Amino acid sequence: MKYVDEFRDRDHAETLAKAITAMATKPWTIMEVCGGQTHSIVRFCLDELLPKTVKLVHGPGCPVCVTPVALIDQAIRLASIPRVTLCTFGDMLRVPGSHQDLFAAKAGGGDVRIIYSPLDALRLAQSLPDREIVCFAVGFETTAPAFAMAVQQAQNMGLQNFSLLVAHVLVPPAMEAMLSAPGCRVQGFLAAGHVCTVMGYEEYEPLAARYRVPIVVTGFEPVDILEGVLMVVTQLEEGRSVVENQYARSVHRLGNRQAQSLVADVFEPASRTWRGIGAIPLSGLTLNLSYARFDAAQRFQENLMDCDTEGIDDSACQSGLILQGLRKPNDCEAFGTRCTPERPLGAPMVSSEGACAAYYRYRGQAMHKK
Repeated sequence: MKYVDEFRDRDHAETLAKAITAMATKPWTIMEVCGGQTHSIVRFCLDELLPKTVKLVHGPGCPVCVTPVALIDQAIRLASIPRVTLCTFGDMLRVPGSHQDLFAAKAGGGDVRIIYSPLDALRLAQSLPDREIVCFAVGFETTAPAFAMAVQQAQNMGLQNFSLLVAHVLVPPAMEAMLSAPGCRVQGFLAAGHVCTVMGYEEYEPLAARYRVPIVVTGFEPVDILEGVLMVVTQLEEGRSVVENQYARSVHRLGNRQAQSLVADVFEPASRTWRGIGAIPLSGLTLNLSYARFDAAQRFQENLMDCDTEGIDDSACQSGLILQGLRKPNDCEAFGTRCTPERPLGAPMVSSEGACAAYYRYRGQAMHKK
């Protein structure tokens, strides 16, 4: 085995891989629901350590990747308004909209600024009272508490020039949508440890029971992931389907109640369109009535009226199939040719957690072109 990068506890990882090989008597398909886990799997060749009977497929574990084209278009439009400063995480800059990306909008004169925390945007709103500061709120349940805190503080300070363009998505509804889809071949899940650190894993238990699918919460180190795979395979071989927690050093069943309370105070569930996948009921968050005045889509409704509500994705991009675990990045004809990090057709090639970016960075296009 030739590793792309060496990693600590390699001997332990190889021992776990042997245990998985010994345990697996049937073909099993397991999906990881976290882009960080995908990058570890690809970077450290963990999938190549496993027996051919155990197949890992990549799920929609990247919130940047599933942000719909229509919201990217809205962000670009907001950035073009002379009095508006759009604040966003850096990996959103190169995500393609219908006709351009935020990087092009910035190059064309739009005031687009990279932030590392929603509180950066809040401080900017305080220091620039004559400008409208719009913060692009992207992420799973992990980032929602920080955005909720920013909104609460904006209200407490009486800020009139701060708002969010909300694109938050929720993991469990997406898992249920995949499990209920015709032809679903996923037999077990590795759940995202960072999401469960905030939300716990209680809400996964009905999914495991209803669809008879093992769900194991794991971390991001190679040993974490392989221990999770072993726990899933053990359940499958024994005919069990429950939620187990490999990441006990960080995750508790009930999660972080204070963070959950913060999110519940500011946001409420809403249906959300996932890029490449489609609409999933109650799979996103939106600002509730008490904080609706901080909703950029409502505040700038007139400016956004002619934005296409669907957006236009590149027809050559196979990201939807990749995000559903139906194809691998190297199965896409555009991978490494028409689609590269410099000229991406879809978000998974530019996001820091995108599956296509992981394959391109760690394994090289020549190795994976068919």
